[in-house]
Amino acid sequence: MLYDIQRNGGVEKIGDFIAKVKDKNSSVKLMGFGHRVYKNYDPRREADARDLQRVLDSLGRTTIRCSRLAMALEKIALEDDYFVSRKLYPNVDYYFGHRAEGDRHFR
Repeated sequence: MLYDIQRNGGVEKIGDFIAKVKDKNSSVKLMGFGHRVYKNYDPRREADARDLQRVLDSLGRTTIRCSRLAMALEKIALEDDYFVSRKLYPNVDYYFGHRAEGDRHFR
C-alpha cells in the first residue's frame, strides 16, 4: 500500500489515496486500520509506536521514508470524519506491516 502511494506521488498524493479509500465503488483499502476486537483503540499499537521511535532514535533519525509516509497517512485518517465515525483507528498491524513493506521497497 505505501509503496503504491510512494510510487504515485508520495505524501503529496495521500489525499488522492484517501479519496479512493472512501469511494464505495473503489477496491482500494486502508490496511492496518480497524480491528474486530479493539473497536476504539488497539492498545498494542502504543507499544509498536514506542518500538518504532526507539529504532529511529538508535539510528539517529527522526524518520525513514516509509515511516514518514505512514505517519502522514495515519494523521490524516485520524482527523478525517469518515474514519473517525466508523471507529477506524490504527491497529498493531499498521506499523508492523509498513515496516516490512519499507524493508522491501523503501531502501
